[in-house]
Amino acid sequence: MGKVMLEVKDLKTKYVTRLREDVYAVDGVSLKIEEGKSLGVAGESGCGKSTLALSLMGYYFPPLHYMSGDIIVDGKNISGMKPDDVRKKVLGTEIAYIPQAAMNALNPTQKIIRFIEDVIHAHEPNMSKKDIYDLAKERFGILGLPAEVLEKHAVELSGGMKQRTVIAISTILSPKVLIADEPSSALDVTSQKMVIKMMRDLMEKGYIKSMIFITHELPLLYNVTDDIMVMYAGQIVEIGTAKEMVFDPLHPYTKGLMGSIIVPEEGVRGKKLAAIPGTPPNLKHPPKGCRFAERCKYATPTCRGMEIPNIETADGRVYRCLMSERKIRGVYENE
Repeated sequence: MGKVMLEVKDLKTKYVTRLREDVYAVDGVSLKIEEGKSLGVAGESGCGKSTLALSLMGYYFPPLHYMSGDIIVDGKNISGMKPDDVRKKVLGTEIAYIPQAAMNALNPTQKIIRFIEDVIHAHEPNMSKKDIYDLAKERFGILGLPAEVLEKHAVELSGGMKQRTVIAISTILSPKVLIADEPSSALDVTSQKMVIKMMRDLMEKGYIKSMIFITHELPLLYNVTDDIMVMYAGQIVEIGTAKEMVFDPLHPYTKGLMGSIIVPEEGVRGKKLAAIPGTPPNLKHPPKGCRFAERCKYATPTCRGMEIPNIETADGRVYRCLMSERKIRGVYENE
């Protein structure tokens, strides 16, 4: 077992609406990521993926609020830290974040080098402009960006170049954990492959120690991450290796996700895509039992009446379902 870069214990965060209603967007999430490893996070829209990403940084702004739980980065618990301390001591160096729609995250009135100077001076106020430029030039070169980009504005760059620029800015201080939220969703297939390869290169070269990669696409995660975590209605429903999750899912929701998409490795001839009926529950008033029960064809009255714990199998798989691993596999094989 390698060194743990990020450990999350029973994290709970919520949104508070203008009507003072609580929306429990992340509800009891626990996970671990070791050095040199990447974790994919998947699930349909509204399951809590992006809220989890924001919560893991420990930097809360209304309407998002911290409730309870621990976020431990390289042995340091950042839960409950003051916002100024998080900004100065955590963001950029311990945890870095690539937001959704990253291509629109750059101020069009600023040159790219100015963003990098701002990030570095927040942590290294005495670093000279020359040293900053040299560091930026080296990092941009690794990402396939010429030094001339540093003197350009965002509007002068293509979509793929903007995305790589945001990645370079986010990782310039070599964070322990990089959280990438849908980093390739707005790119064409060629640019997607390039961005994903470069993020893996940054890990292999040690510029980032571990990575969380968030997306809707399970097949994409199969080719990018070591492990995959599937979320539903603010909770984890299953965690396993990428291969296990794509080819041997245990939870009915994970099985439903895999049935609704095409996995190139499985082939497409004769495959009929399935749909998951119904809609996710309202997280203002989450159901008492299994949150997937109303959409699950295997659900029993017990599933609807009791809180479902995380169940760990003999080989380390984790899933949230009352059916035994043997029964789950048996049901799927007989379909």
